[in-house]
Amino acid sequence: MPGKTYQNYIILFFTICLFFVLPSGCGEQQQKKADEAPGKTQTRKLKIGLITEHDIFSQKKRYEPLAAYLSHKTDTTVELSILSRYGNLIDNFVSNGLDAAFFGSFTGALAIKKLAIQPLARPEYPDGTSTYHGMIFVRKDSGIRNAADMRGKRFAFVDKATTAGWLLPIHFFKENGIEDYRTFFGETYFTGTHEDAVYDVLRGKADIGAAKNTVFSRLAESDSEVREQLQILVTSPEVPANALAVRMDLDESLKQKIKNALLQMDQDVEGRKVLQDFGARKFVATTEKDYDPVFDYARKIGLDLTTYDYMNE
Repeated sequence: MPGKTYQNYIILFFTICLFFVLPSGCGEQQQKKADEAPGKTQTRKLKIGLITEHDIFSQKKRYEPLAAYLSHKTDTTVELSILSRYGNLIDNFVSNGLDAAFFGSFTGALAIKKLAIQPLARPEYPDGTSTYHGMIFVRKDSGIRNAADMRGKRFAFVDKATTAGWLLPIHFFKENGIEDYRTFFGETYFTGTHEDAVYDVLRGKADIGAAKNTVFSRLAESDSEVREQLQILVTSPEVPANALAVRMDLDESLKQKIKNALLQMDQDVEGRKVLQDFGARKFVATTEKDYDPVFDYARKIGLDLTTYDYMNE
């Protein structure tokens, strides 16, 4: 009997333990399911595309602090996707699942027509401008001063999806009676970045180049050779600086958070530090109407942006 009584105590002990342990285990499973439930609030992700205005390392260095700032202010995880070329931004906006992108003026105009994106804001630079213009430039010692002097020379474009590196030269050619630039020039090619277009002319790889003034000016500030050896021949009308635009069906509250975060950056210490590193004074509101100069420019050279094939040759 004493042995049987002892066995009964053991059974009772384990029964009591199971009584407490099992609900606890079930509770953990239920909590896990609740955490994974579709309605459970999760940190949202926002994937932003970047064009190759500079080399990839310069782009990351410039935009990563801004991405971190937006992550903090909008309670999202901002991921940057730096694309290999300008035209990829249009193709990959959908295929790569991008939510937003910093579009150049031409890619922005294309995206408005092809993707129905919504521009939100663009940087205002320290000099108070929020626009840029394109430039055609040569070496001062090249002897090239006008369109006639360019015959048979080497021309460096940036990309067929840029205002400064494509629209401006094509408009310039048309205005100066150059019907087919391929036969007029000895060689033409695409550099892929504005920075490379500037340095290709400086180093003699190309005789003439086209790029945006903001990149040219930034290089001229740090490189005396750019400042002293290159000469600007032609400029384009002013067009919007690279603006952040989002897909139209993005959650409206998130759109507003992003826009507010950008427009209010200059009002807090952290934001002002990010702006300084970014090279801007503040962000300003941007709408589709700001792209009217690009739409007009495209019409003048006969481009239909809804069907335009922007792939480089």
